[in-house]
Amino acid sequence: MVIGTGGLGHVAIQLLRALTPARVVALDVNVDKLRLAGEVGAHEVVLSDGNAAAAVRALTGGLGAEAVFDFVGAEPTVRTAGAVAAVEADVTIVGIGGAALPVGFGTMPFEVSVTAPYWGSRGELIEVLDLARSGAVWVHTETYSLDEAPLAYERLHAGKIDGRAVILPNG
Repeated sequence: MVIGTGGLGHVAIQLLRALTPARVVALDVNVDKLRLAGEVGAHEVVLSDGNAAAAVRALTGGLGAEAVFDFVGAEPTVRTAGAVAAVEADVTIVGIGGAALPVGFGTMPFEVSVTAPYWGSRGELIEVLDLARSGAVWVHTETYSLDEAPLAYERLHAGKIDGRAVILPNG
C-alpha cells in the first residue's frame, strides 16, 4: 500500500510494479493524485478518508497490507498505516509530516516492523537510475520558470502539484 501518491508516491508505485509481483493499493486525499496513481500502475486507488482503512481491509479479504509505505507521515496517514498493517507487515514511514506511530505489544498486529528511513544507499540510487533509463520508472513533472517559483511553492503547499515541481532558470 502506498499512502500519498504525489512526488515520491507515484514513483514508489512504479518501483513496486517493476520490482515485485505485489498488488498495489494507493491512497490519497486528492482525486487528481489518485488518477495519477492509476496511470502509473496502482491496481486499486482509495480515497484516504475516515473509511480508507476499512476499504483496504475489504480489498485484502480482511488480512491487511503486507507492506505499507507512508509518503506523508502526518497524524492521519500514520494512523491509517497502522490500521491497515497485516500480521508480519512492514510499515515504512517516508514522509516527514512529524507524526509518530505507536508500536508495542497490543498496539499493532503481531510482528509488524516499523521503520522511518531518510535516505537510501548509493547502490539503491544506481538501481533506481537504471530503472529510469530503461523506461520502467518515470517522474511526472510540472515545470515553472524562475519567475513562477512562488506559484510553484504555493501550489506545492496547497497539495496541487501533480508529481514533482521543477523550476527552470530559463523558463
